[in-house]
Amino acid sequence: MQKGDFSKEFLQKIAADEPKWMREKRLEAYAHYESLPMPHTTKDDEWRRTVDMRTQDYWRRTRRHLRGFALEKYQPSVPTNGGLSAEDLDDNDEETAGVLVQVDGQLQHASETEELKKKGIYFAHLHTALQEQPELLRSYFMNKAVTLETTLKSGNIAQHNKFDALHGAFWQGGYLLHVPKGTKIEVPLRVYIKMSEAAQADLSHTLIVAEEGSQVVILEDNASANPDVDGLHSGAVEIFAEQNSNVTYVQVQRWNRQVWSFASHRAMVARDAHLCWVTATFGGRLSKINQAVVLEGTGCTAQMLGLAFTDARQHLDISTAQEHVSAHTSSDLLYRTVLKDRAQTAWGGNIYVYPSANHTDAYQKNDNLLLSERAHADTLPGLEIQAHEVRCTHGATAGKIDPEQVFYLMSRGVSYAQAEKLIVDGFFEPVMERIPLESVREELSTSVTRKLE
Repeated sequence: MQKGDFSKEFLQKIAADEPKWMREKRLEAYAHYESLPMPHTTKDDEWRRTVDMRTQDYWRRTRRHLRGFALEKYQPSVPTNGGLSAEDLDDNDEETAGVLVQVDGQLQHASETEELKKKGIYFAHLHTALQEQPELLRSYFMNKAVTLETTLKSGNIAQHNKFDALHGAFWQGGYLLHVPKGTKIEVPLRVYIKMSEAAQADLSHTLIVAEEGSQVVILEDNASANPDVDGLHSGAVEIFAEQNSNVTYVQVQRWNRQVWSFASHRAMVARDAHLCWVTATFGGRLSKINQAVVLEGTGCTAQMLGLAFTDARQHLDISTAQEHVSAHTSSDLLYRTVLKDRAQTAWGGNIYVYPSANHTDAYQKNDNLLLSERAHADTLPGLEIQAHEVRCTHGATAGKIDPEQVFYLMSRGVSYAQAEKLIVDGFFEPVMERIPLESVREELSTSVTRKLE
């Protein structure tokens, strides 16, 4: 496999056969990449708990979580349409409308049902889509920073920080899912994005466009094919739910303990559309996620559901934004995290209500369950409201297992480990019960069990 470095010469090489507008986007992002420093200051609120987070041990030592990270250690691959042996596709008997497998940025496998083809749904590796659907990509790819003449808090997805600019300049792989107007498909599509080689940089880009009146479910799994090799993930997700559409997107992250993961995610939800977005995080050495949902159309709704289980010395930092641009919109966020060993997590969530967004109904809740003395969770909800008639509330909790619950269960003949599992399962249940797919709930439950073991 050919590789390159993060240089302008390598950028020009990978963009040589791309449309002019894409090359210009890459070069614009590269200029930001060159000018932006690596996150290093606690003055940046989105990064301060990852750049410099104080531990809760007796010596009050400061652990700098980005210490040990060296960007120059990782190499992007040159995209091709194959060339790897078939492996690591999870065994799953569930019916799917289409499957796409990517390993180290390269398309490994793609299949779709006849129904998908007949309905005109486009589902392809992003490099293939760039050749076959260039105008569609041009309309949506990393574009919206302004909507309804309002500058969004989430801004341009390629300009947030050095990692986002890196992705905008050197993105490789990912996929485009385009669902035409009025098209509904009940059977989910599945995507597997994997890393297998050491010092590999995964720069995948997810782009989902659901047109007016459409309905789709997409399940995406990010995982390491090798448990012992290090890697870097710098990814992005863009979702466009057009008028009266219904989109369910589930992303499960299972990188190994050697992977540094940075990602920016954003969804644009139009008039009367509904989005259900599920984020499950289990792996990675360090994971930093910036996630925003922009409710830009009157009457639209969004659910943001998250669950995470961290252990050992894992660090997870999630920043969420619920941006209400239009009136009569509603959003509901529920994130639940379990921590054990010396894991550390940070969640910061903001609800933004713009001046034109009267009659907004927004809620956010973050709960954390600590299974050990040295685990530590920071949680910081926030509101920024510029409209007059709104209903916005938030909540956050962090605590240990109630010993009385453990005593009660053990008095019924179960072991401590079994009691702990029952309590953890119960803790995650409020998120699980709102996930619309039984198969997804079963997969997530299995991942939780593995973490406890």
